[in-house]
Amino acid sequence: QVQLEESGGGLVQAGGSLRLSCAASGSILRLNDMGWYRLPPGKQRELVAVITRGASTNYANSVKGRFTITRDNAKNTVYLQMNSLKPEDTAVYYCNAKVPTGVGNSEYNYWGQGTQVTVSS
Repeated sequence: QVQLEESGGGLVQAGGSLRLSCAASGSILRLNDMGWYRLPPGKQRELVAVITRGASTNYANSVKGRFTITRDNAKNTVYLQMNSLKPEDTAVYYCNAKVPTGVGNSEYNYWGQGTQVTVSS
C-alpha cells in the first residue's frame, strides 16, 4: 500500500506562484509515472502534468510554459511549480502515482487526498 501526501496549496492572486509537493510513503519498491491532476469547480478532473521515472514530461496545453513538474526519486516526491497563475487554474489538485504490481506491466494507481488552489483575480 502506498500513501500520497500533498502540500503547498492555498490562495494566491493572479500572476502569483505556488509550489505543490507530493510525498509517497509506504511499501514502495518503485514508482513509475507520477503526475498532477485537477478538479475545477463544476468540471471534470483533468490532467495537468505527468513525469516518468526518467524525467520525461507531458503537460496540458493550458499550463505549458507556466507550470513545471519535477520529481526526486530518492525522496519519492513529485513537485509542481506553478507560475503566472490565472483564476481558471482554481481547482483541487490531486497527486497521482503508478506503482508496478509485479505482474507483467500492470500497475496500481494511487491518489492523494487533494489540495485546494484558489487564484483570485
